[in-house]
Amino acid sequence: MKIYLAGPEVFLPDAKDVLRLKADMARGYGFEPLAPGDNQIETSGTRREMGYKINGFDEALMDAADGIIANLTPFRGPGADPGTCYEVGYMCAKGKAAFAYTNDARTYFERVSDLNDGKLSDASEGRFFDAEGLAVENFDMAENLMLVGGIERRGGKVITHAAAADARYTDLAAFEECLRLMAQAHL
Repeated sequence: MKIYLAGPEVFLPDAKDVLRLKADMARGYGFEPLAPGDNQIETSGTRREMGYKINGFDEALMDAADGIIANLTPFRGPGADPGTCYEVGYMCAKGKAAFAYTNDARTYFERVSDLNDGKLSDASEGRFFDAEGLAVENFDMAENLMLVGGIERRGGKVITHAAAADARYTDLAAFEECLRLMAQAHL
């Protein structure tokens, strides 16, 4: 079974090493890993054209994959990397197996609350609002309800893990749990 490895690891200074380790772990569970950054994409054209090439390459990898394991650890804010969110949606829409993990054990609501110094206003209907007056979803989920619902309603699982702050993108305990669960369900 081919699995696409999604997440913000591609932005790490040691991205190749982290992705190589994840790929080796996936092989150890009997999977064939496919990951962004697996191949060198020829640099040419404008930056926008290069972006299109990367998008096309990654979509081709996802098309070739049977499933996805996505790292939803918060990236540059309280939520998951937007590219990874796109990849999860892409794979769910195609009916492929999906599992995910986050190395932040707080719920999405807790992370947004922390970002607002714990000062979310509570309307009488039990809805909460941030400092800008925008509603904050509170469904006891690790991430936005569309991501968690999209994965778990299709039989996948989102694993939460409390990693040390300096290892939030490199702690692979939750990733390994996803590998184990995916192997149990699909191999």
